[in-house]
Amino acid sequence: MYGIINFEVFLLTAILLNLTPGTDTMYIVNRSISQGRTAGIYSALGISAGVVVHTLLAAFGLSVILMQSAFLFDVIKIIGAIYLAYLGIKMLLAKKTAKEQKSLPKQDNKKIFLQGMITNVTNPKVALFFLAFLPQFIHSAGVISPIPFIILGLTFTLTGGIWCLITAYFSSMATNKLRGNSKFETVINKLTGIIFIAMGIKLLNTKAMQ
Repeated sequence: MYGIINFEVFLLTAILLNLTPGTDTMYIVNRSISQGRTAGIYSALGISAGVVVHTLLAAFGLSVILMQSAFLFDVIKIIGAIYLAYLGIKMLLAKKTAKEQKSLPKQDNKKIFLQGMITNVTNPKVALFFLAFLPQFIHSAGVISPIPFIILGLTFTLTGGIWCLITAYFSSMATNKLRGNSKFETVINKLTGIIFIAMGIKLLNTKAMQ
């Protein structure tokens, strides 16, 4: 089918990989716990949009260019790490009084969506994964079309997106009652900020493919 081989194996592997906790899962869980279900859902949608971007990059060869350029790889990696650190520091410094807790401003869902997408797009580890994983299920004979990459990438996005939405729903539901407690919310925000900073540091340790 369109140059794709062992699609059933790919689908099963994609599902298992999506079920394995990673950076994206941690990001969504922490957003859901600290800011609620809606924030978690928009973060999940943003992450999925980022995966679509990586799919297109892999399909049209831009990811290959990124992997062949140590300079570009480091630039993207540093941008992603700085962005995660910025989000983490912002949450660590956030202060809310008891009065403000009762009348929280409406969340900017578009901003939350973009933050999730940027977090995924600026993670070169995702590009590394796509370049190493997708070609294993594409027939290498003749000229390779971008269509197989797109089909496999969108399949991975769909399975991952479903799992991310489920994660956002249940992680927010588990802490729904506690979130109204100002002390609990403060602690969660601080922990989330620390985790985001740790994720940024971990991203800096990502190595380009040799």
